[in-house]
Amino acid sequence: MPALLVLRRAIVMRLLSFLAAIALAGPLCAQNAAFVVKPLAEIAVYPAREASAQTVALNESRIAAEIAGRIEEIPAQAGERIARGAVVARIDCRDHQLAVSRAKAAFEAARARRSLAEQQLARSRELQAKGFLSADALSSRETEVQVLRAEAEQARAQRATAARAVEKCVVRSPFAAIVRERLADVGELAAPGTPLATLIDAERLEVVAQVQTKDAGSLPSAKHVTFEGDGGARPVALARVSPAIDPQARTVEARLRFAGAAAAPGAAGRIVWRDARPHLPAELVVRRNGRLGVFVDESGVARFKALPEAQEGRPAAAELPRDTAVVVVGQLTLQDGQRLR
Repeated sequence: MPALLVLRRAIVMRLLSFLAAIALAGPLCAQNAAFVVKPLAEIAVYPAREASAQTVALNESRIAAEIAGRIEEIPAQAGERIARGAVVARIDCRDHQLAVSRAKAAFEAARARRSLAEQQLARSRELQAKGFLSADALSSRETEVQVLRAEAEQARAQRATAARAVEKCVVRSPFAAIVRERLADVGELAAPGTPLATLIDAERLEVVAQVQTKDAGSLPSAKHVTFEGDGGARPVALARVSPAIDPQARTVEARLRFAGAAAAPGAAGRIVWRDARPHLPAELVVRRNGRLGVFVDESGVARFKALPEAQEGRPAAAELPRDTAVVVVGQLTLQDGQRLR
């Protein structure tokens, strides 16, 4: 028994000596460990971003009658693509054409009365110069001419109004459009404001995207943005980003325009772009004193650089010069101010 006890004590003493040697060698190994650094430009990644989006037409108009009359024809059919200025509907115009004839006759009569009054005024001035007409009589003639001139101008305006009404008998598309639906039928009596058809603008289209607030800052600086949805992938360009934030979804609305051929109105999909800011891979980010960041080599000394936007397990945006020497191997054991081999 005594011999066994002595053997156990010897084993324990050797184990304690071995552990003490490891504890003393630990700091020396940490100081002499080899580290690897690489420039930021070589290791930077540019994460892809995306947001749900939809193609919308800037104009979706309910085209209505501007005059009263019976509908004679509606050439525009639902689902049809029509050009700008194409006929949407025709309204019976006979009453308005008669009004044009009456306005023309009234204008000619007013012009004739004005012409006669002007001739009489000229004769009256000659008589007044010779002393055969009083000043009051001449003033009366001048007033009469002014009244008849005003009546002639009024008749001219009435004639133009009647002619404008005749133009409104044919309702035309204000833009190149797709006919969504017909809202009236041939034979119905239209009044000013009666809807005739709904048109969707086929040329002025935009992509509306709902972008997360954390991604909104990277969209204006993106070099290439693509709309991927119905009809394939198409390049788009940013038009504007709304400063207002949706209180429920916590997103902002971005408007983009197609750089080439546009998708069909109503096409759904997403916009995809890459963040133009350099990001560091998630495995290089470490935590020190409650902050996330990376270690960089400054003249052989490790310096901890905090990254304010860093998140655990995600690439972190790095606002550092492109030639910054970033520690890519050995950063887990580093401390700020430690010398590097």
